[in-house]
Amino acid sequence: MNNRTYMNNDLRARRESALAPSYQLFYDDPVHLVRGEDVWVTDVDGNRLLDCYNNVPSVGHAHPRVVAALAGQAAQLNTHTRYLHEEVVRLAERLGSMLPDGLQTCYFVCTGTEANDLAVEIARTVTGQHGVVVSEHSYHGNSSLVSLLSTDGYPATDRPDWLGVIDAPNDYRGRFRADDPDLADPDRDGADLGERYADLLTDELDALNQRGHRPAAWLVDPSWDSNGVLVAPDGYVERSAQLIRAAGGLVIADEVQSGYCRLGNDFWGHTSYGLVPDIVTIGKPMGAGHPVAAVVTTPEIAAAFAERRSYFNTFGGNPVSAAVANSVLDVIEDQQLLHNASAMGTRLSTQLAELASRHPVIGNVQGGGLFWGLDLVADRATRAPIAYADGRRLATALRHDGILIGLTGPSTNVLKIRPPLTFSSEHVDRLVEVLDARLSNFKLRGGSARRQPGAEW
Repeated sequence: MNNRTYMNNDLRARRESALAPSYQLFYDDPVHLVRGEDVWVTDVDGNRLLDCYNNVPSVGHAHPRVVAALAGQAAQLNTHTRYLHEEVVRLAERLGSMLPDGLQTCYFVCTGTEANDLAVEIARTVTGQHGVVVSEHSYHGNSSLVSLLSTDGYPATDRPDWLGVIDAPNDYRGRFRADDPDLADPDRDGADLGERYADLLTDELDALNQRGHRPAAWLVDPSWDSNGVLVAPDGYVERSAQLIRAAGGLVIADEVQSGYCRLGNDFWGHTSYGLVPDIVTIGKPMGAGHPVAAVVTTPEIAAAFAERRSYFNTFGGNPVSAAVANSVLDVIEDQQLLHNASAMGTRLSTQLAELASRHPVIGNVQGGGLFWGLDLVADRATRAPIAYADGRRLATALRHDGILIGLTGPSTNVLKIRPPLTFSSEHVDRLVEVLDARLSNFKLRGGSARRQPGAEW
């Protein structure tokens, strides 16, 4: 054992002793990172790895403009929102100007979890109803409330009776599929794919009502990240929103994953579907590595909430966080990162589809922009997912090839590609080249079917 390996093992042992056991490390052979720059990270041995996973540094690791904004404001003043400050007001104004008409009133928090927690409390307070509808295998955060809305993290038998759970609109391996021969029949008489999935919400609303609950909100992640990164079939989002509103509930768009140009079509994931939510939540990408998040709603909803409840968050919207968040918006605009996400999404779409044509382990390519999932299968005919052990082994092998990548999906068999927004054609080509080489030599061994609930990848 060389000295460097000993040091890494020693640090891992210290971590296991000092940190709670619920903390997870990526990869069978964890990475000890010491530096990041743009889409690259460097480990303790000086190896550079292409970061194809982290959307937290949305505009790249250690972006100099973001670092300067953070340091500059921290050197002047940092306090809470009960004093006037230009950066805080300017950030709220900018976010309101970038969202659909009416969504212009901001609450600032520190994390996506806090944002979703507050959004649900607002919906419950304003509607006077208690139920919440989410997708099966969803993830929305880890507070006491929001963890109950994250159905991927605990057994279905422990769900509260006010929680409604519907199938995610997965047209590859879900209940209704894009290759259903009935959908291709021009003479058929029935609902299309989007309607079929949306009609499941009708059934769940009826079930909620029988348990004595009406819906306060439908909480939807427009990327369906934890379901394997999905693109919903036409009409699904629109019809689902109509159904929840007809039942007296609000629509909350969880943009923690899909927002800030991630899907390539628009700045926000919900606008790809023509949806105007009642509440929008934002998290990870806002601060490019700094903890800042937000809830944005209409003045009417905010006023109705304020009549019954007050809200204050000591660190939410502090001047340093606001300065950082403003600098991230500046970088996105000046470097035209929405255009880049769209262009690189097109390049990835083409190259990943070509890769799938040569590697039978890739059952489906799904996603858009700079957010993609490769649904990996042990058998294309049956669509049986690869074992979790194989997925983890593949991700670890890619880590040794210089590529950091993740896993997602109900069976943790979907290879997740979610790099910073500054990903370029050079980086796309490198990623696909390494994937091609690794998949050419990768053999499935089987093993454990999937990870334990709540284990993060």
